[in-house]
Amino acid sequence: MADQGRARKLAERIQQIVAQMLDTRIKDPRLGFVTVTDVRVTGDLQHADVFYTVYGDDEARAGSAAALESAKGLIRSEVGKQTGMRLTPSLDFHLDAVPETAAHLTAALSEAARRDAEVAALAATAQFAGDADPYRKPAEESDEDDDDRAGA
Repeated sequence: MADQGRARKLAERIQQIVAQMLDTRIKDPRLGFVTVTDVRVTGDLQHADVFYTVYGDDEARAGSAAALESAKGLIRSEVGKQTGMRLTPSLDFHLDAVPETAAHLTAALSEAARRDAEVAALAATAQFAGDADPYRKPAEESDEDDDDRAGA
């Protein structure tokens, strides 16, 4: 079992190699504007999950996924050559959901800000339900205590 430091270094190196390959050597017309966001390598260094994002619509994502799948062997071969490992890790490409998650969070934050503004506007015009100061004063307590003693 490899240590976590070695797996992390290998993941960083694989990310660099894959990004370089996509930029310079893979000439598939289906490949869109792809960014490699993360690589995760298993503890035994036998498998690597490559996460990527694609700028564009669903058609560009589907085309880029097909292009990456067809170039997987070439990319794995280059990873093996450049890392010099005895056993080259297998590669799996996964579309990263970061942009969709970020868009969802942005929408949720803007909705929360809108609701906060509504609450602030209501609070600015709000009035107390009872007295303005509902707390007893020390003078009031002593008057009530005198009334209680007189009645007893």
